[in-house]
Amino acid sequence: MGRTWRVTEGLSRKGARSHERDRYPACPAVPVSRSPSLTGGGTAVRGEPWFAVLPDGAAGAAAAGALRPWASGVIDHASGRPWLVGEWPCDQIRHARAGSAQVAVLGRCPVTTADLARRLDRIRDLNEVERVVAGLPGSFHLIAAVGGRVRARGSASAVRRIFQARVAGVTVAASRSDVLATVTGAPVDEGVLAARLLPYCAAWPLQQAGVWRGVTGVPPDHCLILEPDGTATLRRWWSPPEPALPLAEGAEAVRDALVAAVGSCAKGGSHYGDTISADLSGGLDSTALCFLAGRGSGRLVTIHRQGADTGPSGAGDTVWARRAAAALPNARHLTAERDDVPPWFGGLTEPRQALEEPSGWVRDTARIAYVTDRLIAAGSYLHLTGVGGDELFSVQPSYLHDLVRRRPLTALAHLRAHRMPWWRALRELAERDSHAAWLAECAGGLSSEPASGGALALTWGTPPRMPVWATGQAVQAARGVLSGIADDEPPPLCRRRAQHAALLQARTAGAGLRQVEQATVRLGLPYAAPYLDDPVIEAALSVRPHERGAPGLRKPLLAAAMDGLVPRPFLGRPPRSGPAAEFYAGLRRHRTELMDLFSSSLLARLGLIDPAALRAALTGPRPPLHAVAPLSRTLACEIWLRSLSGRERLSAMAIGGR
Repeated sequence: MGRTWRVTEGLSRKGARSHERDRYPACPAVPVSRSPSLTGGGTAVRGEPWFAVLPDGAAGAAAAGALRPWASGVIDHASGRPWLVGEWPCDQIRHARAGSAQVAVLGRCPVTTADLARRLDRIRDLNEVERVVAGLPGSFHLIAAVGGRVRARGSASAVRRIFQARVAGVTVAASRSDVLATVTGAPVDEGVLAARLLPYCAAWPLQQAGVWRGVTGVPPDHCLILEPDGTATLRRWWSPPEPALPLAEGAEAVRDALVAAVGSCAKGGSHYGDTISADLSGGLDSTALCFLAGRGSGRLVTIHRQGADTGPSGAGDTVWARRAAAALPNARHLTAERDDVPPWFGGLTEPRQALEEPSGWVRDTARIAYVTDRLIAAGSYLHLTGVGGDELFSVQPSYLHDLVRRRPLTALAHLRAHRMPWWRALRELAERDSHAAWLAECAGGLSSEPASGGALALTWGTPPRMPVWATGQAVQAARGVLSGIADDEPPPLCRRRAQHAALLQARTAGAGLRQVEQATVRLGLPYAAPYLDDPVIEAALSVRPHERGAPGLRKPLLAAAMDGLVPRPFLGRPPRSGPAAEFYAGLRRHRTELMDLFSSSLLARLGLIDPAALRAALTGPRPPLHAVAPLSRTLACEIWLRSLSGRERLSAMAIGGR
């Protein structure tokens, strides 16, 4: 431990970047100053979107100097000092001033600059800033400055994030952690890297633990307040709703929120273009989005990707997708044939640009690129995905723990439907551990031994396990990180277990989408997940959990919300197949490449994995899924390390640090 690896390629200076596509439209008349030495006579550097937020003080101006070499755009405070620096598509920022106050909305939001200015005109205090975007759909960052104080927040879904670090003696906020790691020279935190081998949903505080020392994530439900002297505080800006609405009333709220969310993507509601695309997997989540997008006045392109599962369930996806396509005659429909789509684990050995952090979606690198290229060729400027639908509209059994204390008779009926043995049900319903106690128990019992079975289904979550190929050093390091988090006794995301689980899963999906979009933006196509827009999450979580996911019904809340907008036959679609077929197909195709990749593993050089144990887990015609399921997280960490800089340099640093 203790080696010092620093980002050298996470950001590129002008002249060192090449792009296959430049799809950003020309900047409108936004009050942005540009440095002639960096913009090449007024042409902004076109790079990956990012921004940093600076306090309104002399020290903040000094910190801006550290960021300017990588920035092509600057928006100033009323004082004339830099406020926002970075690179952003000019169609993705709305900026307004009113007196000494100003606000910037960065992301997908159907608000005009004039409307934003009218809303801002009523704001006199930083605590009132949320009123500026009240009722607006979309997914965006909100940055404000009022009276010399600054406020920055992302989205409650974690699709938009804020990170913080000390730069030149002051706290600076940024939309990407690697930006701050670059300007501060932050080393990799190997303890957190070891913990990233755990399932991403293991415990919500792990999502806040950054892989760069000194760079921390702001919790999605908190904002960061920057004072003129460079100090900073966290303040909660969002709280989950109380799940009190009955299904019928909640369905109306979900319907309104989802229609507005998709509308913010379509022509007339966004600044992207007149053609958008959407997944059409054949499942309810994506089918609903396609029908909503088809209501707009712009052009819609759908794409159905045939999966590896050729059984009745997998083939059924294509059948249902074709039926939906036939019901959407005004859209253009593409099909990615099974033999043409790269399987999981393809393209892992190809050189890649530096990644912000380990991403479990790296297993899909080749197929994401394939689908994205086809959609760009079809003219799409924004792609809609159904990510988040499962997380919001499928309820974990932990809702029974709350339900039995509020509606015991209803809980008993649901227990029968779940077919849980009575002896186990009574044991789990009687358990009353706090979230902090559960987290401490997880930390104390963390190991790489497979779970013995019989884990509580009604508790705060599944106790995390390290992969069987994790070394004792990795287990000890991850246990230390988890124990440190547990010592702080963090509260749950929601006091009710089912709400906590739903929000944790939604944020996990949001973090994953954020990582995917970073990759697709490089190719030229932003992604959007309307189910993960904050108003949609609020509407879904407002419904009683036992009605949101009643046993025996397939996503009853979403089906009720879409009734009348989506033809009824699609609302009762049977469950889809799981990812097992995709996993095994990719493993068969790329087993040799995976073996070669880990034969020179950087994780192994750090002492975090045992390549022999990993090879043993992957061998055989069909290794048990529970044994190899953690492979995606291990791959994420391995590929991320390799992306930071040249492999030879990283290897030398790892060896030299021992």
